[in-house]
Amino acid sequence: MSLRVKFILFVVLIHAVLIVLAGQVMRTNAPLFVGLEVLLAISILLTVQLYKGFVRPFHLIAAGTEAIRAKDFSMKFVPVGQREMDQLIDVYNHMIEELRRERVTQHEKSYLLESLIQASPAGVLLLTFDGRIEGVNPAAERMLGLPAAQLLGEQPAYLPGDWGSTLANLSEQMPQVVQLSGIQTYRAHCSRFIDRGFSRRFIVLEELTQELIRQEKQAYEKLIRMMSHEINNSIGAVNSILQSFHHYAPQLRPDDQPDFTEALDVSISRNTHLANFIADFANLVRLPLPQRQPTDVHELLRTIERLLHVQTERRRIRWHPRFAPGPLVVHLDAQQLEQALLNICKNALEAIGEDGNLWVRTSPEPASIIIENDGPGIAPDVQRRLFTPFFSTKRDGQGIGLTLVRDILLAHNFSFELAPTPQGTTAFTIRFA
Repeated sequence: MSLRVKFILFVVLIHAVLIVLAGQVMRTNAPLFVGLEVLLAISILLTVQLYKGFVRPFHLIAAGTEAIRAKDFSMKFVPVGQREMDQLIDVYNHMIEELRRERVTQHEKSYLLESLIQASPAGVLLLTFDGRIEGVNPAAERMLGLPAAQLLGEQPAYLPGDWGSTLANLSEQMPQVVQLSGIQTYRAHCSRFIDRGFSRRFIVLEELTQELIRQEKQAYEKLIRMMSHEINNSIGAVNSILQSFHHYAPQLRPDDQPDFTEALDVSISRNTHLANFIADFANLVRLPLPQRQPTDVHELLRTIERLLHVQTERRRIRWHPRFAPGPLVVHLDAQQLEQALLNICKNALEAIGEDGNLWVRTSPEPASIIIENDGPGIAPDVQRRLFTPFFSTKRDGQGIGLTLVRDILLAHNFSFELAPTPQGTTAFTIRFA
């Protein structure tokens, strides 16, 4: 039974007793009867007023409770002129205003955090309580190479490629580094946050490619400059001395002159070869910034085909150009890109050896080049080191060809990839957009 019903029953009982008493004295004591009737009227009037004053706070409390339950923090009450009621209304209005401000503040913070996550260059994966991907930002989509639709609901350990194995072993105390295609390098680490009283994990992916390349380049630039300076100074002086020794050849016995001259020529030749060897490394260090101009990429590829024609004919390698219709015009440094494409094609020919195929395809949307060969392929451990300076799989290789390609394409802000294809071939892809 509610408090309101109890109050009504109590009031009805009291007034019933008064009515019965008034009925008893109506004939015996007229003045007392009139007094009782006046008392009864006053009691009824006071009861009605008391009822209104008693029930109204309950109505306000019920309305305020319902508004809070509905998360409607905009409803406020106007003072009615009663001290007790106005105190209650003032407390309610103050509380509802604080709740409204708190909710607005939380929404603003949530919106700011969501905007920061979406705009962050670091990839962010939010995980559910059972470890599945619940949220992913654009940077994570780009790093993982998958759209959000394929990532949501997936276990990080089941992601394709090296990502799955890396994220499967990820712990809060031990960040992991993953390197893709020998060029892209990322660091993954995880942490926790509290959601509704329970702990949840999130994973942050940071791209280290540019920073590692910058540090790496600073290191080998300093080394190459020092070596080039010392070796060139020594070679110049030694070759000058060796050249001067030719003047002593006529003073030797005729039988000794050929050996003496040959020894000098071999020494000079080897010194010159060493100077050229160092010059190749110095050219890698002195790579200038690209001078971009509108260039037809198809013309560059045709030029490279003519340069390599004799070599492809001798090795019985068939060149298959499959260009998009019309010119493919891109703003780039034609000389630098030609050098990069020449190195890529030479590496493809060396990978094939003899009796193979080289496909060169272009696409206008998005603008890209794919240079594909049917050589024996690349081992996974080799693929991770392909663009590492001074690394080469060839016995006499210097390991600067792909490094030069890497530096030229990165200076142009072109994305690229050297990886095996599902058909068993190997493709070098350059994307200009």
